[in-house]
This record gives sequence, C-alpha cells and structure tokens, in this order.
Amino acid sequence: MTSKQRNISPKRPTRKARALAKPRQNARPHNDAKLSSFDAAKFLDSDDAVAEFIDAALETGEPAVLIRALGEVACAQGMAGVAKRSGLGRESLYKALSEDGNPSLDTILRVARAVGVRFHASAA
Repeated sequence: MTSKQRNISPKRPTRKARALAKPRQNARPHNDAKLSSFDAAKFLDSDDAVAEFIDAALETGEPAVLIRALGEVACAQGMAGVAKRSGLGRESLYKALSEDGNPSLDTILRVARAVGVRFHASAA
C-alpha cells in the first residue's frame, strides 16, 4: 500500500453542509409567520359595525359564534355598562358569554337589546 492510498479517506462534510443537512431541533421553519391576535373590539366603533358583526355571526347558523360575537360587542362597549342595561350581573354575564357558557334565549335577547341590536326574521 502506498502512502497516497493510506491517506485517502472519505471527506468529512463541512460544518455548513452538516447544518444544512440536519435541521436544528429548536429551529423554526423559515416560512413560519408570526401572527398577532385579532381584537374585534377595535372595529366595533359604530352601531352599523356592531349590526354587521352580529349579522355575520347569525349567518353562520352556529349558536357558539353568536354568543362569542355578543361577548366581543359587550367587551367593546364595556361589560359593566352592558350588564347594568341588561339587568344581569357582570359576573354572570361574563360566565354566560364565555366559551363554556350556555346562556338562555332570554339572556341572549337581553344582551342584544343592551348592546343596541334587534333580531328580526325573514323568509328564507
């Protein structure tokens, strides 16, 4: 065996090649966008905006969406004031409009009236 044959060994990958071949465990993908949370209260600044927001929630046909939308409107207008106008306690209003809440139709109608929204029916 010649000296040249002994010194021939497979090339070790460079540090850069190793880094490209094997992603780091705690690295985020480069296309992972950071999103901020959406706050509907910023856009509920007029009666028309509130009406459109509640109308869109009603169009989904999902009770949970309507309850969530009423909660957003109540927060935007001030939960204490909405509670007072609806005749409900502030704490019970928070509970009824929470994600786990299950408000009665009476509660939903009282909150809607308190935030200035009227429901109406039309033929489909």
